[in-house]
Amino acid sequence: MMTPAVSAVDGSATTAPRRTPGASSSRKVLQLLLAFSERRWEASVAELAATIGTPVATTYRYVALLKELQLLEEGRAGHYHLTSQVMPLARAAQLANDLVRLAKPAMEEAARELGETVMLFQQFGDAAVCADRVECDRAMRFTFEPGHSVPLGVGASGKMLLALLPEIERDRRLAPIVEQRGTIVRDELKHALENRFSVSSGEIDEGVWACSVPVPTYGRRPTVLSLAGPAARITDEARRTAITTLQGYATRIQRTISSYSL
Repeated sequence: MMTPAVSAVDGSATTAPRRTPGASSSRKVLQLLLAFSERRWEASVAELAATIGTPVATTYRYVALLKELQLLEEGRAGHYHLTSQVMPLARAAQLANDLVRLAKPAMEEAARELGETVMLFQQFGDAAVCADRVECDRAMRFTFEPGHSVPLGVGASGKMLLALLPEIERDRRLAPIVEQRGTIVRDELKHALENRFSVSSGEIDEGVWACSVPVPTYGRRPTVLSLAGPAARITDEARRTAITTLQGYATRIQRTISSYSL
């Protein structure tokens, strides 16, 4: 049984909030909006209805409302996608995230020192979401835009974040992942917890090596600092250096956050 050596959160950041009474329709509209991601950037009404659990006729009304607000528009026949109207929301969320602002200087220094792209990921539901990233200045580099996400349990960031969840929640989210990828995932998470880092090679993008380390942010949602770059140019020695260097920057970010919270 895996248990965190040092808990990344106190549990409050990952506990599901109490459902607001009398808001079922509003909840479904927002769930419909949140059904879109970089992995599913367009969907039919039938697909959306299945995702949020409402009749097709009801889902059509929700889609019509979001079209009226210019948040959705129809693309190819019968499929809908988000409009640019949502982009200011994403930018506002990024600006409001003080963790991103506090971590930025350390991320910039890490990217310069290691010569690869450095990213900050946070856990939201079943996804690891990129909160920010700093690219290196090399011609060949890995790019992962803020707001993009990967499933928990996949890639270095997804595995490290899943490992950091409280045991009960981790086991609940782990069960379907094990069904898809096999029991090796359990071994990878155990290694991530014991050694405070996770790695991946070609799991998300072919030819890309990545590593991820936890950023202790007590009372906040699980957060990790990650690096990614072309596997062909990152030697074994460079990989070991990247992990230990990132761990140092993660500690630096933790201290910055602690000072800011005082």
